[in-house]
Amino acid sequence: MIIDCHGHYTTAPESHNLWRKSQVAAFDSGASAPDYPSISDDEIVETIETNQLRLLRERGADMTIFSPRASAMEHHVGDESVSRSWSRACNDLVSRVVTLFPESFIGVCQLPQSPGVAVERSIDELVRCVEELGFVGCNLNPDPSGGRWNGPPLTDRSWYPIYEKMVELDVPAMIHVSSSCNANFHATGAHYINADTTAFMQLVQGDLFADFPTLRFVIPHGGGAVPYHWGRYRGLADMLGKPPLAEHVMKNVFFDTCVYHQPGIDLLFEVIDQGNILFGSEMLGAVRGVDPETGNYFDDTKIYVDQLDLAPDQRHQIYEGNARRVYPRLDAKLTSQGR
Repeated sequence: MIIDCHGHYTTAPESHNLWRKSQVAAFDSGASAPDYPSISDDEIVETIETNQLRLLRERGADMTIFSPRASAMEHHVGDESVSRSWSRACNDLVSRVVTLFPESFIGVCQLPQSPGVAVERSIDELVRCVEELGFVGCNLNPDPSGGRWNGPPLTDRSWYPIYEKMVELDVPAMIHVSSSCNANFHATGAHYINADTTAFMQLVQGDLFADFPTLRFVIPHGGGAVPYHWGRYRGLADMLGKPPLAEHVMKNVFFDTCVYHQPGIDLLFEVIDQGNILFGSEMLGAVRGVDPETGNYFDDTKIYVDQLDLAPDQRHQIYEGNARRVYPRLDAKLTSQGR
């Protein structure tokens, strides 16, 4: 079985996106937000069958861990109420996809974070999505300011309430920023990769996993710059008086394979232990075009993984085993389906 750990609903019905624009415009003008539109199952089916599901089948994968569009989370837009309503609408839409295609998608939620608002106020939505909607994890934005980076690092105790609930629910978080309001940082080309790298360094500097030994994070996009500069982070951990990375963070941190060329995947697997790598494509995400050098889609990451010299048990670990271990609620769901 092949599980893609990183998929977003980037093809949501247009009425959903238009409602978001109306919601933000209403906030800016001081008016009440309009009612959320009625979206039929047929509309959702069309957006999924012609896009994510079609490519999932064409590329040979079986299931996607699916969440709302990351760049549209926009935690810095509006206020706490706006973020809460938007997050709930996005999560409910993902839940409908999962209900319509239960063998191909399973949900991960967007949290209603807002700059300057205690993250514990996101807990209710996490609980709703996990316990009522059957989601298996969440996306956690380390910079809800949208590129200003004016909040506390992930190791600060102000984050502890959400970690405590994640541990209680036994769900991981993918550390994933949203859009950038800083013109210096292109959202997917700079802000995403910067955030992945920054989050990892924050974890190196702190001692978070001493307090939460079972907490699990997935750092997407191949871990940002981390694998390429692995020696730097090993050296910095030593300079900071921290244990080796394998003991200090890598029992709790995992990277995906959203790296869009073969040399990058080769490096990822050469540097990072295979127990810390989950197959992912971010399909219909940041880079959708065809690589003129190979003739393949950049985000068809299975092609790169298939080129690696892996034993059958190693290939199973990357494509399925690690995801089921990191997302135990996913494992339980698949087991209940006889898979």
